[in-house]
Amino acid sequence: MKERPLRTTVIGSYPFPGWLEFACQHLDQFGEADRAELQEDAVIAAIHDQVAAGLDVITDGEQTRLDFNLSFYGFLEGIELEQSLARRFGPPAHDQRGKHKIIGELRAPRGLGVVEEWKRLERLAPAGPALKASVPGPYTLSGRLLPEGQYPDRFDITEALLPIVRDELVALVEAGCHEITVDEPSMSCYAHREDPRRFADIFNRTVEPVAGKCRLSTHACFGNYKARAVGKRTYQPMFPAFLEIEVDEIHLEMASREFAEIEIIAEIAERMDVAVGVIDVKSYYIETPDDVAERVRLCLKYAPADRLSFAPDCGLSQTARWAARQKLKNMVNGVKKVRAELRLD
Repeated sequence: MKERPLRTTVIGSYPFPGWLEFACQHLDQFGEADRAELQEDAVIAAIHDQVAAGLDVITDGEQTRLDFNLSFYGFLEGIELEQSLARRFGPPAHDQRGKHKIIGELRAPRGLGVVEEWKRLERLAPAGPALKASVPGPYTLSGRLLPEGQYPDRFDITEALLPIVRDELVALVEAGCHEITVDEPSMSCYAHREDPRRFADIFNRTVEPVAGKCRLSTHACFGNYKARAVGKRTYQPMFPAFLEIEVDEIHLEMASREFAEIEIIAEIAERMDVAVGVIDVKSYYIETPDDVAERVRLCLKYAPADRLSFAPDCGLSQTARWAARQKLKNMVNGVKKVRAELRLD
């Protein structure tokens, strides 16, 4: 159970400091100790901003996922990193993200690196806020791998990645992690054209060893690469199938969609907690605390306070840090305003 009603949380990612963006483009100029220092300092910065905003739940901001060779794909054996892009120029879109060619059996003998991230967060974070780790689900992780040979389609790749992700979740729980988001935005992006029951089955087999052993959540959004969506922006195809996924909380993108389908949280709240996105990470309009309070009151028309959490629509990695700071601060203050009205503090 979450520690308080109307709690404030985040999805996982947070914007890199400018100096980290620069360093990522020149990693060959840094030694191993330099890179470790960069990672630790970036996590300290992300923790600072989240704690200063007053969040109930914080993450490491995914600051150490610096580049493809230092993130999940760099931990995988059986792939050839970064094939040529389909399109390099013009307006930013998902076809400008690199793909990786499969050249052998997919394995991750060192894990996916999230346990190390978790231990760093646990060591650096102050007492007070709850701590959360974020792990990509196997279907989302499969999206940047090119089907090949023994893995002829995306679902074959997903099945190969599933035990790798599952082992990472088990290792996280064994390391003392009490809250994990299994991030599967690709499932919500493509639920309109794939069988959502198949997605629910994949998800449940992934989390089966840790279900009930930690607080599990998942993130259902429609994409945010360069602040662009990629999926059909409706939750209707996902339900009722997604009511069967084994999580304690499901996060929904609502602010950027003007709270379309908000009534769906009533059905979800009968089965699990709902984290509603009340901050639009695709817009540079800075929501005021009054804006947020109004959105919280809207959610309370459909779900009880003890079933609700509030967060940005998606991770904040594609939002400038100055805006992310103010959006989080105003989100927390808006939620606090409603907490006071309901005498919950």
